[in-house]
Amino acid sequence: MNRAQFLRLALILAVVFAVTMALLPNPPKMPIDRFGDKFGHMLAFATIALLAALSYPQARLFRIGERLSFLGAMIEVLQSIPSLHRDCDIHDWIADTLAITVVLLIVWSVRRRRGARLP
Repeated sequence: MNRAQFLRLALILAVVFAVTMALLPNPPKMPIDRFGDKFGHMLAFATIALLAALSYPQARLFRIGERLSFLGAMIEVLQSIPSLHRDCDIHDWIADTLAITVVLLIVWSVRRRRGARLP
């Protein structure tokens, strides 16, 4: 397995884990829960954004951000399903999008400093 395949597998696993945890009616307690709900959202989406940017270096960072933000929004919409006993909170989506944006801006900055050709 080469580096690209490993990163893409890690990205898939991170997305599946985040979506599963977000849609479980009673998700298990995690060590990061002590830092608050928004921290968990931001950590998950920051990780996914970094993995996506590394997995697809030729992709436009704006497009990655757009799609990941949409994923965060869809999770919130799905959490409004009554049988899940979860809360749909626009502030969670804002936290997701903020984390995505910060990570992708850092990736953009690093690429620019290294002189990488930007798509």
